Amino acid sequence: MGVIKQYLAGLAAAFGAFCLGASIGWSGPVEFAVLSGQAYKKFTPTSDEWGWVSSLMTLGAACMCVPSGILIKAIGRKITMLCLVLPYLVGWALIIFAQKVIMLFAGRFIVGACGGAFCITAPMYTTEIAQVEIRGMMGCFFQLLIVHGVLYGYVAGAICTTFVFNIACGVLPLLFFVFFVCMPESPVYLAQKGKTEKAEKALKWLRGGDADTSAELGAMVASGNKEKVNIGESLCRKATLKGLFVSMMLMLFQQLTGINAIIFYSTGIFVSAGTGMSGSTCTIVIGVVMVFATILAVLIIEKVGRKILLLVSAILMAITTCIMGCYFQFLLTSNVGILPVISICIFIVGFSVGFGPVPWLLMAEVFAEDIKPIAGSIAGTSNWLFAFCVTKLFPILVEHLGTGPTFWIFTVISVAAVIFIFIFVPETKGKTLDEIQAELGKSKKEAA
Repeated sequence: MGVIKQYLAGLAAAFGAFCLGASIGWSGPVEFAVLSGQAYKKFTPTSDEWGWVSSLMTLGAACMCVPSGILIKAIGRKITMLCLVLPYLVGWALIIFAQKVIMLFAGRFIVGACGGAFCITAPMYTTEIAQVEIRGMMGCFFQLLIVHGVLYGYVAGAICTTFVFNIACGVLPLLFFVFFVCMPESPVYLAQKGKTEKAEKALKWLRGGDADTSAELGAMVASGNKEKVNIGESLCRKATLKGLFVSMMLMLFQQLTGINAIIFYSTGIFVSAGTGMSGSTCTIVIGVVMVFATILAVLIIEKVGRKILLLVSAILMAITTCIMGCYFQFLLTSNVGILPVISICIFIVGFSVGFGPVPWLLMAEVFAEDIKPIAGSIAGTSNWLFAFCVTKLFPILVEHLGTGPTFWIFTVISVAAVIFIFIFVPETKGKTLDEIQAELGKSKKEAA
């Protein structure tokens, strides 16, 4: 029963990721309606303005990561996530009732800011409430709910008018509040704040009333009672610096291998590829593939480990982006329109089994409890800044270099990711958070 309750709390927290996924999947289905003037009667964005509408969500997420790290350290993981509901609703209200393009800009920025906060808070909460044996699986809940949210956006956008679709996305934060309000606070946070009785109560709820939580609670209390050092000293610890290096580089590779370019501009890619399928049909296919591949990652991550999944992920992305580049460069006039669909689907499988969930999981695993909110926020900020750059630069690169060479850039970055993972990324499967810190803190001589 304890494991079921942990799954329940983890999924409830990760429903914030579902809200984020719907926001990510929003721009693809509504692009034609917005640019043709059908969606908003009082204004029609230019192509450049639409690029900002798509990319401002990622910029908003980047701006909110560090403030959310400060909040979760001060008021807790649960309260921080619940406080995000109101601004989330404001953001969607601006999108639903937009009278000028500036309202779309503001709405997308606010929605992105809330999503960015969830990116830091939800994975941290989920890994802190989970037993070591299921921490990897639960750490993937965040990405699992993101891809379900993206699929929700693709399907709802295909069958609804833009106005109804906006409302269907806008109600999701309210559902998150209903699901999550009854869940316990992170016992790690409670122990850090000296609230031992509340931490024990939360652990008992999560592990089951008959479970012996004394050893686990003792470790949390001991960690919370460690001599406090300032943030600067904590960030300069060898283990923290190594963790930041690994986490930020994985965030870099997650975005620069092209995933957000493909998701945000998937409809345009399929239309220009001449697949013969409608853009909405192709994007729904992408969403379905993403969901099933992420479920696969959830089921196997504790068996094969984080590092193997990342390597397989990067190799598949390198192969498929190379094929995409060849198609757009040499085969666009050939009767092989199904090739980009198959390639992108395999790319999505590769991304979803490794680079989708694992960087967020490792972000929550490689930092000590006292510095995790700040260090995790720095890593999360870097992720969304990279996502903003890719989303904004992809159409510019396509215009100036061509679609084929742009995909080859993603290929080169994926190959670099393979080399980086092989050399630098530690395997954290089956290790406690203290054991991971000890491994990161070793010198090269000790590690050998």
